[in-house]
Amino acid sequence: MSQYLPGNKLLDPEKILDHTYLWCKSQNFRGYNKHDGLNSPILRSFLGWAKWPRIIAIQGVMRFPCNIRPLLLVPRTINPKGLALLTLGLLDRFKTSGNQEFLAEAEKLLAMLDKCRNRSAEWSGACWGYPYPWQDLGFFAPTNTPNAVVTSFVCEAFLDAYRLTGRREYLETVKSAAVFFLSDLTVIEDKPESLCLAYMPLPMSMKVMDVSILVGAVLAQLAALTSDSAYLNEARRLVTYVVSKQTDYGAWYYTDPPEDSPIGHDNYHTGFILDALWRYMESTNDWRWKPEYAAGLKFYAEKLFNTDGSPRWMSDQDYPHDIHGAAQGLITFSLATKNGYKHKNLTDQIFAWAMKNMYNRQGRFYYQNRLLYTKKFTLLRWCNAWMFRGISSYCLTDK
Repeated sequence: MSQYLPGNKLLDPEKILDHTYLWCKSQNFRGYNKHDGLNSPILRSFLGWAKWPRIIAIQGVMRFPCNIRPLLLVPRTINPKGLALLTLGLLDRFKTSGNQEFLAEAEKLLAMLDKCRNRSAEWSGACWGYPYPWQDLGFFAPTNTPNAVVTSFVCEAFLDAYRLTGRREYLETVKSAAVFFLSDLTVIEDKPESLCLAYMPLPMSMKVMDVSILVGAVLAQLAALTSDSAYLNEARRLVTYVVSKQTDYGAWYYTDPPEDSPIGHDNYHTGFILDALWRYMESTNDWRWKPEYAAGLKFYAEKLFNTDGSPRWMSDQDYPHDIHGAAQGLITFSLATKNGYKHKNLTDQIFAWAMKNMYNRQGRFYYQNRLLYTKKFTLLRWCNAWMFRGISSYCLTDK
């Protein structure tokens, strides 16, 4: 599935995948992270003592025009979500090619994921978090505090590996994580027909839309693999909550209510919700929300991507064009294309835009394209792991 870019330059997505993965491997899967400013011993000493100083530290590092992390002595770390994304990409490559080397490499990463899980007796089951302290508007999470989003992505990797290999320990890991989801995460809203879980097992009231549906998609797949109706019931309630918050024009806000966050209808969280909704419907054979999925997909395509394939930051804000948005577009529209929705041209455009504007032939992707300049550094999880997953999904479309 080679593709011509302007200037008749031929690019082979499979070769790009090879180079991208080798670059990650050459880094021992360690890299900088978008929100890791407080991993700097310098910033932690001066700004790590309260909410707003911590936000200033994290946002300052994140928004700086160049990568100042080395100067601030921020260490490169292994991010579990990055490992999960690389694993999913390798498993897609195995499905595309049948090459056992991809499966073997994926299983090595799964072993790494098992080693880096949070094994504190404080938690009821398998769980993962970020390798840095994280201050958001609604919470503060110390380093490696487990959260729903990272754990759900790790579960997706283990679920896909279980379906391909039949190795029972992979399924048992996900079953253990389900206990964490349902026992440890703060319950924000609990009604007979709907359920909303918090991002983390911390006192918090912020309802982040993608959280409940990501967990719901994992539980739905568990229900299909184990025939356990308890998983199915909780999955349905979680997904019902999120679908009920869709606007009449097909979008989701980042939070409910919308004013709880400055993020509105953003790019990649919209993709998260759509993919999770499809996984729920496919695993349960419950297709009642296909109209909502189609409406969301239409909004995503028309309002969160430009005609040249560049990803918009939000529906009402074009820049920055973030590599994560391009990767998520490849994932979401490749899945939709495979399932009969006509978005192949858009995935081609997204791939072409990313390769023309964001790829370095060392095998790495740049972070952000802004109006006047491009941040040409690479955050391993945010840039390479996401694009590895995105391009592997793109290649799988034609399989």
